[in-house]
This record gives sequence, structure tokens and C-alpha cells, in this order.
Amino acid sequence: MKNFISADQLSKEEIFNVLQRAEYYRLKNYKIKDQVFVANLFFEPSTRTKMSFTVAQKKLGLEVLDFHSESSSVLKGESLYDTVKTFEAIGANMLVIRHESDKWFKDLENKLSIPIINAGAGKAEHPTQCMLDLLTIYQEYASFKDLKVAIVGDIKHSRVAKSNMQALQKLGAEVYLCAAPGFEDDDLPGTYISMDEAVEICDVMMLLRIQHERHVHKTETSNYLDLYGLTRLRERKMKKHAIIMHPAPINRGVEIDSDLVECSKSRIFKQMANGVYIRMAIMMYLLEEWGIIREKNLEEYKTYAAVK
Repeated sequence: MKNFISADQLSKEEIFNVLQRAEYYRLKNYKIKDQVFVANLFFEPSTRTKMSFTVAQKKLGLEVLDFHSESSSVLKGESLYDTVKTFEAIGANMLVIRHESDKWFKDLENKLSIPIINAGAGKAEHPTQCMLDLLTIYQEYASFKDLKVAIVGDIKHSRVAKSNMQALQKLGAEVYLCAAPGFEDDDLPGTYISMDEAVEICDVMMLLRIQHERHVHKTETSNYLDLYGLTRLRERKMKKHAIIMHPAPINRGVEIDSDLVECSKSRIFKQMANGVYIRMAIMMYLLEEWGIIREKNLEEYKTYAAVK
């Protein structure tokens, strides 16, 4: 794996390799000895993804090159390709990119001498979010086989839904979809069920927000929670061991009752914490793969994970 573009590019073995690494970094402090520069190029707004990448980089001892599109040469008409080549030329060793285009990476692959990580591609992919979601589920159940997972919400416009569907099915989970009329995505190979059915049969309720910024017309949400969201009444019908997930940002009182965001079944803030460790793992994986770092104790995580 030379670049981390899609969760679908990973085999099952590679997915578990990344999850093991993330667990190692969660439990052990680790810093690289070499000077390595990583640039975070975010062309769309971000809180959790950008900040967790930044924390992950600082925990690893990487040098962070920050970027703000609103004060860059993008405003002068510079293309994504030329921006990226600029960072490569001045010495960046890795690029983390979020862009509004679904296929921004097509113009970059095989044209760079450094690795790139997809931190969000339009409506198409969000692979690092997918991996932190997998880590959160794995910590809970230690397996994915035959787990029933419901992906609920604005599936049509969600890059998270697409990445998670691919990975969860590959790992043996049964994935169901729940969506209000107009929010379905017929290209995803999943079975649609009602929200009331989902809360009764599923082990994981993975909620999504309404992506207003990607809609042509603003969606009315005044009765969305009662009709399609996770209310307190629906939460009471969930299995005792079932968990609630959400990639955030959260629209409290829309896709989820505000009281449930931090209830005992919720793993929403645990997901955010896991984002740091999974992104540490992905960056280290690529830095090793490219030979950018060569440290004697890089294999320690495998022994440690096996013992645990």
C-alpha cells in the first residue's frame, strides 16, 4: 500500500494490521527519531479529522506543515496538483488531503514521490473515519463476523456510509441501511429496513447527519427525529449490548436525541479518541512502506499486540 485512498484497497489482513498498530499506539507512547514533515491540506471544513491528524502527528514527533486554503495561492487560481507539488518540492514527506471532489486523488496518484492519505473525498470516501469506526467496533466485540450493523441517515450524500459499507461487509458483518425517502443510495449493496426494525435487531447503530451542504435544496428537519432518528423510545428497544456510533458533527435533536449522545450505549466520543490512534497507525504504515523511516523497534507492536 503506497497511498491510503480507500478502505476497499485493504485486505482483511491489512485491516487487522492497522487495528493492531492503533491499539499499540493507544497503550504505548512512541516517537520516531527521524525528522519527518507532514502537510495537512484541507480544502473543506474539518474539526475532528484535521485536529486528530494533528494530535497524531505531534504524538509521533512529526513536523506538521499546516495549510489554510483561504490564505493560500488557491485564491490566485493554483490547482490542487500544483499545490501538492509545491509541498513535495519544499520537503514534505507525506500529505494528508481533504477535498470537495469525489476523485481528487486521480490527478495525483503515480505522480508524486511521497505518500498521500485521503482525509475525505467529496461524497465518495472517508477511509480514515472508516478505520476508526472499525477499531471502535472491534474493541467492543473482538470480531465482525455476523455482527448486525445499521447505517442510518443521509446515506446518499455520505462518504462515511460508502467506506464503512465496503469494509464491514468484507469483514463478515451484516450491514443494513435506514434512510428517509430521498436519502437512499441505490448504488450501495445493502438491504433497507425501517428504523424501528433496526433498533431491535442490530448490534451497532451507526448514525449519520443530514449533509445539508451537499443538498440542492435544504431539507426540512422539524419532524425528522420522530420519523427517522434515534429517539429515547427507540433506544430502549435496542439490545442490551448494542452500541450507538456517529462520525460527527452531531445535529442534536435531529438524527439523535440529545440525551443519547453521552448515554451508556454511546461510543461517539470514544470514536473521536480512536481517531488519533488509527491515524497514527496509518501514517506509520505508509512511512515504513516508503522507507522514509527505518527504526529498529518498528516491529515491537506486533509482539505487543500478540501478547495482549
